Order: sequence, then structure tokens, then C-alpha cells
Amino acid sequence: MSRQRLRVVLLAAWLLFWLLLIITAVQDNARNGGTEHWKPVLWQTSSGIAASCLMWVQWRCSGDPRRDLASPWRWFGRQVMWLPMYWICFVPIAFGLRHAVYTLMHDTYPHAPWGETYLYEDIKLLGYFFLFNVVLFGIFTYQAMLAESARAAQGVALLRQARLQQMTAQMQPHFLFNALNTISSLMHEDVARADAALMRLAELLRTSLDVGEQDVTTFATELRLVRAYAHLMEERFIDRVSLRWHIDDRLLPCPVPVMSLQPLLENVFKHTVERRREHTTITISAQRDGDVAVFHIDDDAGQLQAEGDAGLGLSNLRRRLAMLHGDAAALRLTQLTPAGVRAEMRLPCAY
Repeated sequence: MSRQRLRVVLLAAWLLFWLLLIITAVQDNARNGGTEHWKPVLWQTSSGIAASCLMWVQWRCSGDPRRDLASPWRWFGRQVMWLPMYWICFVPIAFGLRHAVYTLMHDTYPHAPWGETYLYEDIKLLGYFFLFNVVLFGIFTYQAMLAESARAAQGVALLRQARLQQMTAQMQPHFLFNALNTISSLMHEDVARADAALMRLAELLRTSLDVGEQDVTTFATELRLVRAYAHLMEERFIDRVSLRWHIDDRLLPCPVPVMSLQPLLENVFKHTVERRREHTTITISAQRDGDVAVFHIDDDAGQLQAEGDAGLGLSNLRRRLAMLHGDAAALRLTQLTPAGVRAEMRLPCAY
């Protein structure tokens, strides 16, 4: 709650408090047979004006009323220091207004002797003073708690953002290193294919620049990156791998973590294609299941690796999914029959 809004709330509460006192006084006056209702209105209004003026002086001179909230005794002690001002000044202001209005109405305001009046009004004022300050302390404490919660939430969000950017930054050199290794190996075999691979790498880098430091991008952009990477790897393993694509175009606007599908495809090349001489078929599919986007990357020859062999890409991706979506996202690897491994990633997609 902003300071301006807090002032409006406190002012509204203060006015409502005195309005209720005025209504109660008028009702009591009518119940006792009184007919001049302006008198109880004057009594309570003059008290409200006097209390408001004194409170304005207190807040004007004592600074921020929310200071020392962490130490209740000190906070209430600061308020009590102003109590003598209320005891001394309240009666002259309130009763002076009453006498002035009664005089204008050609009437006389009757009250007890000044000593008894001061004692009665100051005792009543003492009760109101402590009641109002207890309520005020509760409001300020609640506001401070909300502000602290907001700061804590903002800190958690900034920390989460920093961790996501750090993990994404880890992926970029890791990915570039593997791509350059691929081109290096091709240069010794076929210069034309190495040149084509460099073109694919350039496309990959352009796509990476498009996402910049973002944590999330559209599936359309992620698909461009995955296709470029797939073509690059096809150049390297030209006779040993083929890729099939089954993409639901309705998922193209769906938000996905940056470089989320590429590690899954890279995992297949690293643990399956590179380790065997036979042909491997990889199927990449993206389908919609209600408000969930389901991505599959299947191969027809791989063997499920131990959890500790998942590598940087998959462990990094699991952490990013957990930070972005919690339990709403999932990543799992399953063994297919008779051979092959399926990597399945599920993400919320309300588009």
C-alpha cells in the first residue's frame, strides 16, 4: 500500500469513527427526549475537530508515524509523549467551539466546573487515545508486513531470473563447443559439407541472437533453432541418421524455455548416434493435449542412461523447467520396446 493510499484509508477511518459518534449522540439525545439535535452534533463535531487538530500537530512534528514499528514499546512510548498536549489543549479547543456556537445561537452551553470537566474529558480522551493508537499500530504493522513480503517476493523473482540467465548462459558455450567440434571433424572429410555446416551454424547463431537474454521464447523460434541444429548434425552423420518431423502448427505461439528442445536432441546424438555405426531414425513431434504442449524426441536404437549420466543439458533443463513452471512442467526419459528412448517434455500452453 502506497503512502498516499494509506493516508486516504486512515482519513476515511477517522471520519467514519467520528460520524458514528455523532449518530450515536443524536440517537441518545432523541431517546432522552431532546429535540435540538444540533447540540449533540456540535458536541461530537467540536471534539472531532479538536482531536484532529492535535493529531495533525503530533504527526507534523514527530515525523514518520511508522518509525520504530519493530520495537512496539518504543513506538507506543513516542505516542504517549504527546498525551500531555491532548490533556492540556483538547478541552479549551473543543469547549471553546461549543461556547462560540451556543453564543451564536443565543444560548448558553452548560457544563460541570472546569476542574471536573478537565478530569472527565481527559479520562475519556485517554481511552480513545490508546484505542486509536492500538488500531493505528496494527494498520502500520500490517502495511509493513505486506511491504516486506513484496520485497521478499521481488528478491526471489530477481534471484530466479539471475539463475535462469546463468543456466541459459551455460548452455550457449556448451552448445557452440559441440557445433564447432562437428565442423572441425567435417573439414577433414568434405570441405563442401563443412561449408554447409558453417552456414547452419550461422543460422543457429542468428536464432540465438533473436532470443538474446530471454528465458522464454515461442515454440516457433525454438523450432528454428532445433531444425538448424538437426541439419548441422545430419551433415556430420549424413549416412547414419534420418529425422522425421511431426509438428502441430497450433503450438507455434506457445511459450517454451529457450534452448529446451535442443538438449533433448543433442542427448540422442551423443548417447546413441555417435556410439553406433548402424542407421538411427529420430522422430521429433509436438502435439497439443488440452492446455498442455507435449514434445517427444524418439530414437529407434538408444538405451536409457543412468540418471547420473544425463549430462549438463538435461540436468540444466530440469532445473529451468522447475523454476519456470514448478509441477506444471515435466521431463522424463523412457525406454521404448524393443529398442529406443523417448524424451518427453510437457509444458503448460493456454494458447
